[in-house]
Amino acid sequence: MSIEEASSNIQKCLQFGFKYGMGPDKYEFGVSHSAIRSPFDYYKFGVDFFRPAIDLPNSLVGGVDNLEKAMGQVKNGENVVFLANHQSEADPQVVSVLLEKSGFGKEAEGMTFLAGHKVTTDALAIPFSMGRNLLCIHSKKHIDSSPDLKEVKQKQNLMTMGAMLDMMKAGGQCLWVAPSGGRDRRNVETGSVPIAKFDSKTIDMFRLMARKSKTPTHFYPMSMASYELCPPPDSVEAGTGERRNIRYTRIGITVGEETVNVGGLEARHKFCENAEEECEKNYEQLRRDLFG
Repeated sequence: MSIEEASSNIQKCLQFGFKYGMGPDKYEFGVSHSAIRSPFDYYKFGVDFFRPAIDLPNSLVGGVDNLEKAMGQVKNGENVVFLANHQSEADPQVVSVLLEKSGFGKEAEGMTFLAGHKVTTDALAIPFSMGRNLLCIHSKKHIDSSPDLKEVKQKQNLMTMGAMLDMMKAGGQCLWVAPSGGRDRRNVETGSVPIAKFDSKTIDMFRLMARKSKTPTHFYPMSMASYELCPPPDSVEAGTGERRNIRYTRIGITVGEETVNVGGLEARHKFCENAEEECEKNYEQLRRDLFG
């Protein structure tokens, strides 16, 4: 991509941010959102915006056999939920670019992402979110930030769960969720970026929706290595708006073995532990393969 094309993309981002992120034309997301592909293709805009910052030849996709198995299950009308760590605002675009690299570009376009309130209210994030299939939810970390709005947020979350259940009943859904409820943060003392702890209640909710849907649903851990592309602040900040710093870097994902979904209290806790351990193990290996 030329300097002129990159400059044009940045100008478009700012224009969309001003138009849809603030003022009378601010875009409002419902509990679910379908990607806007026309008359302007916001999905393509988002992927093309980040693609030049990705060192694609040196980026990695691990667990290809597991990825192929998962996509085959979706094609057969079953549901797949990727339980992922979350490193960058650009993670949906990271997934798209790397699935394209693996021959699953069309499948990437059909994925639905569980989205927290920041990516649907931050002015610069909104244009990218407009190009994604979303289930919009208030994360556990931020639901208590405004006590007077807590009840409203909880009601919205219940409505989102209803929308998700309807989708899963229909089948053939591919969902991406970060059970930690937020992005991985850098350890300022060591400089390392450990994955944030998975929230077992979030995973329990997805398993419950899967059972209620009566549609076969499969869970796969997905390890994301995308921190360097667009690092988040070192600490969680209330409200919206933050400094963005996009860097040219290699990225990677690894799809782990399917996590067996069985019932029982002990099995419930073990399910979350197994998914998190598999995600963390593959993440650490992915970092070594990418950066040595």
